[in-house]
Amino acid sequence: MNYTFDYGWVIPYAPMLLEGVFVTIVLSLFGTIGGVALGLICAWTLTSGPERLRLPVTVYVEVIRNTPFLIQLFFIFFGLPALELRVSAFAAATITMILNVGAYSCEIVRAGIQATPRGQIEAGTSLAMSPFQVFRYIILFPALERVWPALSSQFIIVMLGTAVVSQIAVRDITFVASFIQSRNFRSFETFFVSLFIYLALAAVMRLLLDLLGRKIFPRRYARD
Repeated sequence: MNYTFDYGWVIPYAPMLLEGVFVTIVLSLFGTIGGVALGLICAWTLTSGPERLRLPVTVYVEVIRNTPFLIQLFFIFFGLPALELRVSAFAAATITMILNVGAYSCEIVRAGIQATPRGQIEAGTSLAMSPFQVFRYIILFPALERVWPALSSQFIIVMLGTAVVSQIAVRDITFVASFIQSRNFRSFETFFVSLFIYLALAAVMRLLLDLLGRKIFPRRYARD
């Protein structure tokens, strides 16, 4: 093999890579926070909410979970302008990620809710608590405690999934790596560096989520 590895070609583009890392982190935060909030609302609707809202929420969850993320992204960025609803590339990426995370978070949280002992729910109802109060004070926290590992994995998948948004020219890590490779023609070095960045971000994110879980759900980690 005559190929000579030279990472010096990548160094001049370090500021661009840092910009890509920043965009990836911001997208991940927006997608995670917004998606989890949407997922909690949907999970409450499907388990305790008004009957009339359950069908629309079910349709939303099934559509998102059974269609490719890339097609959803293209639909919002390229499709909505046909209805005179134009959004920027970053906004389209953020909206798509929130919708995507919301659907998956809904199913994860709902699984935790369904594992709640029926007696606890009946006890809350007997105290004249409203369905929302029962959900908030009796169901939600224990459910999140049960599914925290699954949610944590989903958050990391969200961060890694941001690579797709480069297809609509959002300047994330993948977009920047592709741009750099087109300039220095050092494909191996450029994409190896981007791969290492994603790996490092995933490791840091997993550590932070583990620390957050230990802070919020100490009983769970005490049992482990």
